[in-house]
Amino acid sequence: MLQADNLTEGDMAVYGYCRVSTLKQASEGESLDVQRRQIEGYAHMHGFALDGVVVEEGVSGSIPVAERPAAGPLFAKLTAGDIVIAPKLDRLFRSALDALKVVEDLKARGVKLHLLDLGGDIAGNGLSKLFLTISAAFAEAERDRIRERVAQVKADQKARGRYLGGKIPFGFRAGAGGELVEDPSEQAAIREMEALRASGAPLRAIADTMRGKGFKISHEGVAGVLRARAALS
Repeated sequence: MLQADNLTEGDMAVYGYCRVSTLKQASEGESLDVQRRQIEGYAHMHGFALDGVVVEEGVSGSIPVAERPAAGPLFAKLTAGDIVIAPKLDRLFRSALDALKVVEDLKARGVKLHLLDLGGDIAGNGLSKLFLTISAAFAEAERDRIRERVAQVKADQKARGRYLGGKIPFGFRAGAGGELVEDPSEQAAIREMEALRASGAPLRAIADTMRGKGFKISHEGVAGVLRARAALS
């Protein structure tokens, strides 16, 4: 979403860019308002008149800048002398390769990119480029480590029978510690389903019987429960 009154091409323009995904905003509090205030404060301190602030909502940082709904059109229209201000490296880049590609393109076009957490214009000299390369590589590596840790935690919880979210399987309930524990009444219902099926009862009839006893389950649900039971036997 582009929020500005004057976004015409031609003269030097200064744009702010802020991005947040729903998960990131919820977990770390990096709200769009906070980012906007940081950009406005930086622009005021350096005597820049902002022509607009591009707001990217609910877009993952793993998506290349050129492919984002808001950043793509903005970066495509930048011309020599223009400036883009972003509060942090990871608001723009999560890939070291994408970071270097975009920065080199901006430098070739005479566009400056100011990242507040890296001290300002990062396309100005060789030292800035080196710092950008290292920072972007570390950001990418950290994201990969987070993914690995999340995967390891989920695998450990699954191995210990922990409830990982979603629909709880029929026959179980979530325990106080997050583990799945057997529900006595539903386990009894499963045994009855097995007996009815063994006697030749169709799935719909079994489901009708279960619903008559207060269990909310469809014939597809009955089939799924019986398949899961058979797999464990």
